[in-house]
Amino acid sequence: MVKASDVLLILVAIIFPPAAAAFVTGCSCDLLINICLTILGYFPGHIHAFWLIYKKMQAEEKYGYGGFYYTGNGHYQSLNQGSAAPANYGTAGP
Repeated sequence: MVKASDVLLILVAIIFPPAAAAFVTGCSCDLLINICLTILGYFPGHIHAFWLIYKKMQAEEKYGYGGFYYTGNGHYQSLNQGSAAPANYGTAGP
């Protein structure tokens, strides 16, 4: 589902693709790739920025809003992976 923040991010990507890449990935290798693609041609930078936004939207649908972190190369990982409570945690024993 597309939210208002995603629409704003798409508008930023249309105006200046490296800014959208920075908002999505932070200061990472993907930002440098997007800057190089934008210098080489304006449309490759757009395609890369839209791809990063699409991957972020997929992660929001899969893990929930804010329940993930960026691991690089368009991949996201859950924040609470492996932190589940034991099977009978908080219950009275037999």
